[in-house]
Amino acid sequence: MTAPSTVAAWRKHAACRGIDPEVFYPATDEEADEAKAICAMCPVRQACLEHALAHREKEGVWGGATERERRRILRQRRKSA
Repeated sequence: MTAPSTVAAWRKHAACRGIDPEVFYPATDEEADEAKAICAMCPVRQACLEHALAHREKEGVWGGATERERRRILRQRRKSA
């Protein structure tokens, strides 16, 4: 498990800081473009994605990936493991 201070460290550098969280919880994957655009320029995108994968985040856009995309990533990782 990651120490809380480590989690806080990457979050301090996230491009989404200060942006309305609603942007990252779109009603459908098709409405996730705004969130993904913010994630695309984020310096801690990979750390965010890994956090979401490790904690099985069920909702929202994390690290530029929707829930469906994160499930696909996990399936691909299991297949190649």
